[in-house]
Amino acid sequence: MRDRYNKQLELLNQQMIEMGSLCEEIIRKTSRSLEEENPALAKNALPLEEQINEKEREIENLCFRLLLEQQPVASDLRKISAALKMITDLERIGDQAEDIAELADYVEEKASPNDISKIREIAEHASQMVTRSIDAYVKQDLDLARQVIQHDDIVDDLFSKLKKDIIGICKERPEDGEYSLDLMMIAKYYERVADHATNIGEWVEYSITGVHKGGQ
Repeated sequence: MRDRYNKQLELLNQQMIEMGSLCEEIIRKTSRSLEEENPALAKNALPLEEQINEKEREIENLCFRLLLEQQPVASDLRKISAALKMITDLERIGDQAEDIAELADYVEEKASPNDISKIREIAEHASQMVTRSIDAYVKQDLDLARQVIQHDDIVDDLFSKLKKDIIGICKERPEDGEYSLDLMMIAKYYERVADHATNIGEWVEYSITGVHKGGQ
C-alpha cells in the first residue's frame, strides 16, 4: 500500500512538471511570435491551452484519489492541497497566454523592436518564475519559492516602466491608440502570469511551512 502511495506522489510531481512545462512553452511561443512578427507561432500556441486544461483535470483527479484513498499525513496533505491550488493558477496562465496569442495579430504590423523587446523581457522573467515555482514545489525548496515571490517586484517594475512608454506613444501618436491599448493588454497579461507564479510560490511555501501568507 505504501509503495503504491509513494508512486502516486511521484506521479503527482511528474504531472506538475509537465503542466508547468506546457505553461512555459505557451509563454515562449507567444513571446517569440511577437519578436519575430510571426502570427503563425501565436496560433500554434493555442492548442497548448487545451492541453493545459486537460492536465489540470488529470492532476485534480489524482489529488482527489490521494486524499480519498490514502489519508495522507500532515506534510503530504499540505503538498496535495497546495497542488490543487497551484493547478488553478497554472490553468489561468494558459488562459493569459491564449489572450496574448489572440492579440498578437493586431500589434505585429505596427510594433517597434523597442516595444517588443521590453515585452519580451517581461515575458522571460514571468516564464522563469513559472519554472522556478514548479521546481520549488517538486524539490520542496523554501528558499527558491521565496525567491519567486520576491521576483514579482522586478516584473512589476518592468511593467510600470513599459506602461509609461505606452502612454507616451498615445500622446505622440494618438492615431495609434488601438495599437497602444493592445500593447498594454499584452504586457498586462504577462504581468498577470508573474502574479500567478507568485501565487504558486506562496502555495509552495504553505506546503512546506503550513503557513500561507497570500491570503487567498
